[in-house]
Amino acid sequence: MKLYYNPLSTYSQKVLIALYEKQVDCELVHVNLTTPEGRAEYEQVYPIGKVPLLNPGDDYMVPESTIIIEYLEGHYPTGTRLIPEGVDAARQVRFMDRMSDLYLNNPCATLLFERLGFSKHGEAELAQAGKYLRISYEQIDKRLANQDWLCGEFSMADCAAIPAFFYGQIVASYADYPNIVRYYERAQQRPSYARVRAEFVPIWDSMLSQRAQA
Repeated sequence: MKLYYNPLSTYSQKVLIALYEKQVDCELVHVNLTTPEGRAEYEQVYPIGKVPLLNPGDDYMVPESTIIIEYLEGHYPTGTRLIPEGVDAARQVRFMDRMSDLYLNNPCATLLFERLGFSKHGEAELAQAGKYLRISYEQIDKRLANQDWLCGEFSMADCAAIPAFFYGQIVASYADYPNIVRYYERAQQRPSYARVRAEFVPIWDSMLSQRAQA
């Protein structure tokens, strides 16, 4: 089984956390989407050109981070259960997964890409991204007031939310949300995310250093 991914991609990190939590062996294929050559090569595998992408080794691919985690949960009973069995509990996890993707992760990426100059957005789009992040911070901080993880036990929802907070501290500080601060500190102590950070943080730091010298 292969996972096509990029270490800096929050959606790739989301799936990596799940893989490590599930204790699933998988060949990791680093995809470089920053060069025309790297993008063209990857589009031969997946024409849409987005990461992550799971190749289970059969005659089909599994794209999209949430669907990949659903696939892992359905096929691998090992490690951490990321989607609970109960209908209502599972619905809550899937709800927080979608909210984290759409209103935490995506707005964070919009503001980050703007700051780094990777893309340009209009004032209205940037204002909306800031609004969504503020609402997400408020709601997540409330959810974490009396529990360690977004849905009680560690789940797919946390796989989705945790990666965004590394970049969130850069583009929209959450220092005024103490429960989120403790949540991200707790996440960094979890072996699955610590392993993800150990790969991507040096790459991130190197990229910033090269940009500063350019």
